[in-house]
Amino acid sequence: MGKDPAGTDRLVEVALDPSAGFRRGPDYEHERRIAIHDLLEENSFAPVEGSGGSYRLRIGREEGRLLLDVEDDMGVPQVQAVLLLAALRQTLRDYATICDTYHEAIRTAPRSQIEAIDMGRRSCHNDGAEIIRRELAGTIDIDETTARALFTLVHALHVRL
Repeated sequence: MGKDPAGTDRLVEVALDPSAGFRRGPDYEHERRIAIHDLLEENSFAPVEGSGGSYRLRIGREEGRLLLDVEDDMGVPQVQAVLLLAALRQTLRDYATICDTYHEAIRTAPRSQIEAIDMGRRSCHNDGAEIIRRELAGTIDIDETTARALFTLVHALHVRL
């Protein structure tokens, strides 16, 4: 990246398209709120052809794809990026399984086993983040931290894969 050395290319708002049919419910909503908060807390986000500065992201879904509509802070559309869920399907499944195993282990397993599972969880999370970076390359520049937060959000959306 290098487009904005001052670090002002960033997301300041993330919204989910209400017509996208994302699952609802208190647990899902809580996970999404946390994921969005974490994404907004620290990110580097720059559409390749963007005007620079602050951006708003609206996430929708259509036929096995996440649609990432980006506008600048004045509401001017910048780009629509497409994230193919097929590219993430196996990684999301693996991540969900590892997370379930981790949550079970923290109740009864020895610390060494929990740490091993957590290492696997982080590795899978990193793989998902790298897939997102690769899928968005040429359209939106994001750093590793932002890619990890986006993967967390995608996981929290509980898209039927």
